[in-house]
Amino acid sequence: MHLPDFNIMTNLMHSFITRYKLTAMLNDSLPTEHQFDTITQFSQPKVTIYQEQELIYNYLMRIVKEWSPSEVLAEFKRLFIEAIDTKNNEVLAAIYNIIFINNEEEFRNTLKRSCYILVNTWEVNRQQASIQKLVQLFKIVDIDLPTFSPTLGRLRFWLNNFIKSKDFQELKLFAYRSEEQETETQKSDWSNRYNSYLLTTQYLDFRNSFEQREAARRLAKKLKDQFKFDLAMYTTFSESQFANQNGKIKNPTAISDGILRLIKKIVIKKGIFSYENLANIFLSQTEGILYVDFKKSLQKYLIFSVEKPDFVQTLEKNLATKLESLYADYHEETLNKALLLRTCNRVIEYLTTEERGKPTLLFLLLLNKGNPLNLVIVLLKIVLISKNSRSHLEACIAKLVQYYQDYPQDDCQWVINFFEIFNITFAIHGENVQFNLIKIKNENGQNPADINYDSYRIFAQTKLESELAAFDEENTEEETELQIDEVISDIADNGNTILQ
Repeated sequence: MHLPDFNIMTNLMHSFITRYKLTAMLNDSLPTEHQFDTITQFSQPKVTIYQEQELIYNYLMRIVKEWSPSEVLAEFKRLFIEAIDTKNNEVLAAIYNIIFINNEEEFRNTLKRSCYILVNTWEVNRQQASIQKLVQLFKIVDIDLPTFSPTLGRLRFWLNNFIKSKDFQELKLFAYRSEEQETETQKSDWSNRYNSYLLTTQYLDFRNSFEQREAARRLAKKLKDQFKFDLAMYTTFSESQFANQNGKIKNPTAISDGILRLIKKIVIKKGIFSYENLANIFLSQTEGILYVDFKKSLQKYLIFSVEKPDFVQTLEKNLATKLESLYADYHEETLNKALLLRTCNRVIEYLTTEERGKPTLLFLLLLNKGNPLNLVIVLLKIVLISKNSRSHLEACIAKLVQYYQDYPQDDCQWVINFFEIFNITFAIHGENVQFNLIKIKNENGQNPADINYDSYRIFAQTKLESELAAFDEENTEEETELQIDEVISDIADNGNTILQ
């Protein structure tokens, strides 16, 4: 008698068990562990949670590339929210297995990475509406809906916990877009203006999945580039004859009064005394010196050219106390890149937040001393001598935003002003964008120290392709270049000079 192929029989048995498990799970009549082991001991190896998760991830990676977003969203809903009638029973059984072992943390991890597999793909393909619909799917979850299924009840309970968690707040950042913030309902969510910094904490956290970190990195860069481009467009055209002709050029900042004067004040620090040149000089002078001497020079560098005496006094006094004992074991060591980076990171923390996201006393004292621009310039000077500290600074800014975000906008306007000036300053001193002041009026006999900012006009140049592509949704590239050329021509006709 011809015997059946053993592999075929094994596959048939495995298929039968998968269907049996799924049917039992849906009816909450799962066999006991002993019964289940008896059924499966001769037919299949023990499946780990890791294998179940990989099955789910691989399935989502495939369908998000092959299916339309609406089909993917419908399948995601059937898998993680309704937990029934999916197009792949084996994947649904894997989800039920994770629920059945009653490990909420593993379920949360599975759900998070599954979300970001979709988000990461849709972000690359600029399918923002699909990301928003994904987030909206969780609004239909209601733990109070009656159910006779303990398994479904557990699923709803875990989904509600996820919705209330920090993980879901992080996911919501990918569904938000800046144009929404103008509505009255968004006024209380003023922190959304600084999502690029909140995203920084996601892509710097190696505990997050690759998909989440990559999506956060990409979106953070996109938001920063868009702000730089909007700022460049606004400053270039706001004082020109095209300001009234193009109503789409809006102020991208939350500062209305004196915004142009503020930007001019930041830009005017150019030439030989620019912050970039001062940073290069400082690095050259401190190369090869002892670490203890470097810390003394660092204090002098940070307060150099700061205008307000009371600000300088507060900074000098408090910073000296902190730096005196910082890495004291290395005092007689020669300064190296690692010490430079670690020291700059610690100074950033002293100036912003050290303990569990709370603002430091020095941060509060310095902002209480007047113009937030002074503190922002000090932070800029730190990053200019330690470029790798930029991400750490942005993470600290994100912690400050998170600390204050539950406060009403009117109650924390002082710290919002700091965030706005920080945003503007680092956009002006960022890469791929150049801001220049163009003098349009002569000031005969005026004291050089008394600058009349009304005598200057700002001209910004940017070469970021991603920014141009974003702006092209409203204007063609040819129209943008034509407008800029006409502004330059208009300025040149007045015989003006550019202040470098």
